[in-house]
Amino acid sequence: MSARLTLRAEDLGPGPGVHPLLRHPVFAWLGLRPSMGQHTVGEHNALKKWATGRSRLVEIGVAEGASAVGLREVMSASGTLWLIDPFHLSRVRYINAMKRAAHRVVASCRNGRAVWIERFSFDAVKGWDSPIDFLFLDGDHSEEGVQKDWDSWHRFVVPGGVVVFHDAAVFPGGWPQPDWGPVKLVDKLFRKQALPGWRIAQQVDSLVVVERLEQRA
Repeated sequence: MSARLTLRAEDLGPGPGVHPLLRHPVFAWLGLRPSMGQHTVGEHNALKKWATGRSRLVEIGVAEGASAVGLREVMSASGTLWLIDPFHLSRVRYINAMKRAAHRVVASCRNGRAVWIERFSFDAVKGWDSPIDFLFLDGDHSEEGVQKDWDSWHRFVVPGGVVVFHDAAVFPGGWPQPDWGPVKLVDKLFRKQALPGWRIAQQVDSLVVVERLEQRA
């Protein structure tokens, strides 16, 4: 049975045997455990595959930063990774352990440049004018929320660039359900119809990668 694996920034994390108390992000911030990601090993590897050598990357929904540091490790040395997350769910806002854990793990990799945008994605996109070659949508999973992220951000993705949806496919032993926002959006845009100029490039567990096709002369 596939399951959401606890991922270390480097690869695998402490796994399901971690004491429940240690799952609080304060322990990642303090360096007492690796950052945990809510994706499988296969998904983690696919993210790194599609991010390799990219120069202009955006991740929406950072959490503890396990996927973000993976992207930073493989992106172009001259590239920029924009990390968008309001970190608004902390019960103790002046500590905000998840935010601190994410900053800590992303800073552990010095490749390229990481730019933090502590805002909701629908606010961060206002005034945005930079082209994107890798866009990871892992923020608001409601149907309305993921639709808004797609509508707001995909126009900045250059031909040959990709948009990666997390929790966007039902797979054997997995957790997403058919009524989840990312699943419904991917089905609507890329399975029930062929959205012009885009194609599904890969699916790994719940991760769906869609590629913007090169424009024909």
